[in-house]
Amino acid sequence: MSLIYHIGRGLGKFCFNVFGRLDVTGRENMPRHGPLIIVANHLSFTDPPVLVSSLPRTLSFLGKKELFANPASDFLMRNFHVHPFDRSGLGVDAIRMALRLLDQDRAVVIFPEGRRSPDHKLGDGLAGAAYMAFRSQAPIIPIGITGTEKIPGWRMPVSFTRFKVNIGQPFSLPVVEGAPSRGAVTSMRDMIMTRIAALLPPEYQGDWATPPPRRGNAAGRRIPQPDTTSRP
Repeated sequence: MSLIYHIGRGLGKFCFNVFGRLDVTGRENMPRHGPLIIVANHLSFTDPPVLVSSLPRTLSFLGKKELFANPASDFLMRNFHVHPFDRSGLGVDAIRMALRLLDQDRAVVIFPEGRRSPDHKLGDGLAGAAYMAFRSQAPIIPIGITGTEKIPGWRMPVSFTRFKVNIGQPFSLPVVEGAPSRGAVTSMRDMIMTRIAALLPPEYQGDWATPPPRRGNAAGRRIPQPDTTSRP
């Protein structure tokens, strides 16, 4: 952990708890050592610093290389363990970077939606997160974030609002022999997204809401069939 990361984490804890109300549940679910993929919904620019302040491990992030365009931002990004990737490569560069970090036993944060949700509901998940989890076989920690959409970027240090980080139980994707088919990767993606949705209030779940068992899958789309291991 760099000194700047350490200072930033301490400053974030102070600001988010003194000038706001940060509620963190499930810290005991976090493995303290070894490779780890952290998947979370994405509501605002505040999400990464909130995760840094909430989780007991040093986190690594992936960031588009444009964020490193000037010396000041390059310095901050690298000290907060943000690793650049080229978006022009259809996600291949990001997957390779994540796999290298996982080989170093890092905890890598992925926002499977690929962008901030414009309506604050859990959106479509990208296949890249599922593929890197399958390739690495690293355990996955799902996280549900709520309330950060109320914090404008300019007011991040003094949020004056309540927000929550809900940390779920670790899980692993099923082992598939050979290269996974597109359908298998989609099923793995669904598993990841439904695990995140299970940690969110209904109004944040979007199309990933899990209907009551007696209603079956008709009330929601993209929910894996009961005979898979994708149910939370």
